[in-house]
Amino acid sequence: MNLLIYKTQAELFEDLIEYIVAIADKAITENGRFNFVLTGGNSPKKLYELLATTHKDKIDWSKVYFFFGDERNVMPDHESYNGLMAKKAILDPLKIAASHIFYVDTTLAPEKAAIEYTKAIRAHFQDTDPVFDLILLGMGDDAHTASLFPGTSILNSKEVEADSVYVEKLSTYRISFTAPLINKASNIAFLVFGESKAVAVKQVVEAADHNTNLYPAQLIQPVDGSVTWFMDKAAAALLDS
Repeated sequence: MNLLIYKTQAELFEDLIEYIVAIADKAITENGRFNFVLTGGNSPKKLYELLATTHKDKIDWSKVYFFFGDERNVMPDHESYNGLMAKKAILDPLKIAASHIFYVDTTLAPEKAAIEYTKAIRAHFQDTDPVFDLILLGMGDDAHTASLFPGTSILNSKEVEADSVYVEKLSTYRISFTAPLINKASNIAFLVFGESKAVAVKQVVEAADHNTNLYPAQLIQPVDGSVTWFMDKAAAALLDS
């Protein structure tokens, strides 16, 4: 686990972009494509906008394939749909081909949407293990990541797939990568801002005893890859090290 702590969001984004560029270059050189999983919420929007504007020439976007680690159970034109935020912030500005974007089809029932998303992922990887080059993750102040929320059934999944999950605290369904699918990735990056995350960061990063039912982000332990935390000082304020 690599912990990177920054005084400003601007410094954090600069380093995170260089990290993404390096992984993209390596993946494209070695495999001819970069399989990139985006995260939703507010935190990554500025990152996506920077990638699509001032840093757009650093990656060969024609060889990038985009996925989503989780999605809200709303229609694709709803303001809360993660895919819509990404579409506006990075995908449309970069004119990414539709065949290179793997949206979650939320016009389907949640369970069916998860099944179809898993099928699409497996087809892209030609029925071999889906090992993404980079998965971006956020984390909530309750230590959820993707849509792996405390106390939910998906936390017990051993399957390498996308799954539907009912989140009681939100009274809604979500579609999410399972922890085993995330943990297949070559690289995982957490993007975490703000003092409201400090308690969760400390529990996930430093707790001697794991309680993944209470702190789901503790489930993220790559099998053969690496995990790097990009945090501001406020999020890291309670860390001992």
